Amino acid sequence: MGEERTDEYLMLAYAGGDMIAFETLYRRHRGTLYRFLMRSLRQRADADEVFQETWSRAIAARGRYRPDAKFTTWLLQIAHNLVVDRFRRARPQASEEETEAVFRGLDAPEEERPERVLSEFEQRRRLQLALEELPEEQRVAFLLRMENGLGLEEIADVTGAGRETVKSRLRYAFARIRARFDA
Repeated sequence: MGEERTDEYLMLAYAGGDMIAFETLYRRHRGTLYRFLMRSLRQRADADEVFQETWSRAIAARGRYRPDAKFTTWLLQIAHNLVVDRFRRARPQASEEETEAVFRGLDAPEEERPERVLSEFEQRRRLQLALEELPEEQRVAFLLRMENGLGLEEIADVTGAGRETVKSRLRYAFARIRARFDA
């Protein structure tokens, strides 16, 4: 078989009982899905749990799957909904000490923040910190765009937000990240 089968074809084949089709889908998308969850949840245990639950839900929904959207959009929508549910249940709050430490760092004089060329590792770390500072909706939109290559319509499908809302979230996320790197 010389041509590669689409994800949508594979999911329909899996719904028909083709286990190899599922194994192919899993191999293709496990890394992308896991990276999305790690960046969204930031805790390995949480990402592992939601990763398993996402695949469990995809398996359970195989008979109802319709290729109206890309498979990746459908899979990431399941994952996103689980992430949102987890945040609704957890609602983490920064302690007073953590908040004060952040504000002290922002108020540090310029001479205490020497400028230097950042290594690739440092740049990734700064990006991760900037992502952690974004509101959840902006972070999710940014990750879906930059790491998963989804367009505005696909992000809107995954998050359930309108196209213009997604556009606005992306604009604010990019602006905040740029400001963090310019500081």
